[in-house]
Amino acid sequence: MKRYMHIEPIHCDIFNEVEDLLVYIMRHVSLIQEESILVVTSKIVALSEGRVRHQDDEHTREQVIKEESQWMLRTKYTWLTIKDGHVMASAGVDESNANGKLILLPKDSFKSAEHIRSQLQKHYKIQNLGILITDSRLMPLRAGVVGVALGYAGFKGVRDYRGTPDIFGRLLQYSQTDVADSLATAAVLTMGEGAEQQPLCMITGAPIVWCEAVDRTELYIDPREDIYQPLFEQIKKAPFVLNEFRKGASHVD
Repeated sequence: MKRYMHIEPIHCDIFNEVEDLLVYIMRHVSLIQEESILVVTSKIVALSEGRVRHQDDEHTREQVIKEESQWMLRTKYTWLTIKDGHVMASAGVDESNANGKLILLPKDSFKSAEHIRSQLQKHYKIQNLGILITDSRLMPLRAGVVGVALGYAGFKGVRDYRGTPDIFGRLLQYSQTDVADSLATAAVLTMGEGAEQQPLCMITGAPIVWCEAVDRTELYIDPREDIYQPLFEQIKKAPFVLNEFRKGASHVD
């Protein structure tokens, strides 16, 4: 029997700074079935950890971004940064739905996901449970945000097809599926980015492999080995490429 994935966002009360996240989840989630993934937006994880700063001025914001980044570059629109193996704007420092404050990312999203998982396994008396902590990101050359997995627990984040045959028997050399970020994008789409008040989401029927310990580096790529790195180097050297791109994007036959 074919199994279909189901995604259900959960409407919740507003989460308050340093509120107990586990109590909050248990208050809004009455039941978790075996082989479910609970999606938790990074914002409420960060709030529960007290990862909040007062924004006195723009200098304060820039200092926080610097402290949170492994690498940063000032661009036309924002700070472009690398943090925890992710390319992101402003190291994830967020002002939306923050009531005038700056909300940082969780200190260690993988550790937070594993802690949430172990506690909920005991409370709901289940074995196969996934926890996915999400944020949103812009993709190069695309308008609008998509979801991204900051940390997860209970399932493998990558499906590896390398060395397996395609439908014509040809062995695949490079193909892998980014399971964690794909699930994050599906969840963020339903949870929303505005005033929906849906910081939790339940996914059932996901085509994943359950595991007890995850490899937190399985999705990481060395920036020097990233497939797009040569492209952006060429664009930087040849600005006319952007003009040609704009003409092509606006052309209608």
